[in-house]
Amino acid sequence: MATGTRIALWSALAFTLVFSVWYLWPEPVIEREFGALCPEDPVQTKTARTSPWLHGDFMITALADYRISAVVLSRENYYRGEAADLSPVDLALGWGRMSDSFVYRMLDISQGHRWYKWQPQEALPIPRREIEKHSANVHILPASDEVREILDTVCKGSVVHMQGSLVKVTKSDGWRWKSSTTRNDTGDGACEVFWVESLVVEN
Repeated sequence: MATGTRIALWSALAFTLVFSVWYLWPEPVIEREFGALCPEDPVQTKTARTSPWLHGDFMITALADYRISAVVLSRENYYRGEAADLSPVDLALGWGRMSDSFVYRMLDISQGHRWYKWQPQEALPIPRREIEKHSANVHILPASDEVREILDTVCKGSVVHMQGSLVKVTKSDGWRWKSSTTRNDTGDGACEVFWVESLVVEN
């Protein structure tokens, strides 16, 4: 076997090994004691930003000012797709009794394709409507490099405190994303699109 072929083969094997370890390595999880860590509902107020702004190819319009303290029920990273650069991470967040590990440990929680899903392992730990009104899938749009770096430290079980704006995002090709502005909805269009200007993480 020629030297160049050997090098190429070993390089391919090394890449496969590194990728497999990275892909299969379990995400960190912070175990919490029982009790609601974030009992308060998110706070949404009328926005003070009257003009849209450009962020790369995206035009962003504030719909409401927003702040939230919540437990991270799940985290999903995105590397491909129209919005991956703008929103590299979705966080499934829980507050009220959905920030109590006794409750959310009794649910199977997953994310994918910009959706958040849950189902009870056995009986519902709290009423279904309470789960729906106290948890959400949130598309995180870091407003700065600092927020993006802090976002890297967030994992399942983290407590996060975030402030910024719920927004509508458009592109010249007609693509659009619009945040929900109520915590009472479910299904398509119920996710928050959150321009995050401040992020504090408790791990």
